[in-house]
Amino acid sequence: MSNIYLERYAFPQTYIAPEDYGKPGLIVVLPCHNEPDLLTSLEAIEACETPEGEVSVIVVINASAQADEEIKKHNEYTLGACQKWFAVSNRKYQYHFILENELPKKHAGVGLARKIGMDEAVRMFESQEKDGVILCFDADSTCEPNLLMEVEKLFAENPKAPGGSIHFEHPVEGSLEPEVYEGILNYELHLRYYVDGLKYAGFPYAFQTIGSSMAARSSAYQKQGGMNRRKAGEDFYFLHKIIPLGNFKELNTTKIIPSPRRSDRVPFGTGRAIGSWLDEGKSELLSYHPQVFEDLKVFFSAVDGLYRLTDIEKQWQDYPESIRQFVPFEEFKSQIQEFNSQANSLVTYQKRFFQWFDGFKALKFVHFARDEFYPNVTVTEGVDWLFGTLGKDSKSWNLKRKLVELRKVNRNCQQ
Repeated sequence: MSNIYLERYAFPQTYIAPEDYGKPGLIVVLPCHNEPDLLTSLEAIEACETPEGEVSVIVVINASAQADEEIKKHNEYTLGACQKWFAVSNRKYQYHFILENELPKKHAGVGLARKIGMDEAVRMFESQEKDGVILCFDADSTCEPNLLMEVEKLFAENPKAPGGSIHFEHPVEGSLEPEVYEGILNYELHLRYYVDGLKYAGFPYAFQTIGSSMAARSSAYQKQGGMNRRKAGEDFYFLHKIIPLGNFKELNTTKIIPSPRRSDRVPFGTGRAIGSWLDEGKSELLSYHPQVFEDLKVFFSAVDGLYRLTDIEKQWQDYPESIRQFVPFEEFKSQIQEFNSQANSLVTYQKRFFQWFDGFKALKFVHFARDEFYPNVTVTEGVDWLFGTLGKDSKSWNLKRKLVELRKVNRNCQQ
């Protein structure tokens, strides 16, 4: 059976033999590069309560062709350890281990590794003519035992959902040095503050985009061109192509637990942020000024009023200066006129507007406003403002309580 995505856009090499595909409805994909303890993540998946459909797990153990021989040898050791682990006893789920130590230097990285695994998942689903679910996980993460059941349930109960973001919580105590946990408190607060600030502003695409805690239907994955090959930030770019399809969901009835450890495997992200925190001896993380989100709130609250509006300039003058400098008036006017000419309803107009001012553009504005108008504040100040918008005074709380309370808020916000 012909499949345009697989023929034109998928990674050309295949790794899993068709006779080994099985009939999974849910496939977990884990990229693994020079990981010290992959088996802990596999044990967490294996310990999950069994959903109704079959589950397969694809592990992509990878390295660049130019990687140090030590890394390649460690990857080979990891493959052997995984195969031994799988053979020791009867496993509930089917596991496929891919070793690719010769990825082209230009593209080698987490994005390409995810793509290899996700494209293999598409092949497995297409062989059944099934629109299954691909769950992204990381090789240093664990999870609650109900993860697989809740992911399966989410997509079964929401047949139009193209994807979902799964609740995550980094460990805030444990065997690592105390500075690591101080750093992760700050960093996770920053992640939640940014997305919750966008929610406060009324941005419809405000979702967490964490690679270890996201899922997508095979059809949506293919429709949006599959996973990109970015060496970092692949999760943000991927999900912000899926989210605009509509009906994107947040899954808050389970939890993924990413590692808080430092890492140099990617140019930015959690591991890199914690490494910088430790190396620079930081005491508090900086994040975006609350006024950035206040300005966006003014902007987004006026979107509906632009539908079929002829005097666009009058409304434009009421926008904050940061908005008016970010988007030149002539560009803004041209876009609004185009949306109005194409839309036969307010809903269609809204959809076109936010296809233009999407997650990428929102982040660019936040950075523009930070650089030109509102310098960063401490993440504590930002989070205290955020709680203030919810009618709560958090100023006397320590960082751990702020994060615990914000997690509670997020888990109670079903999308």
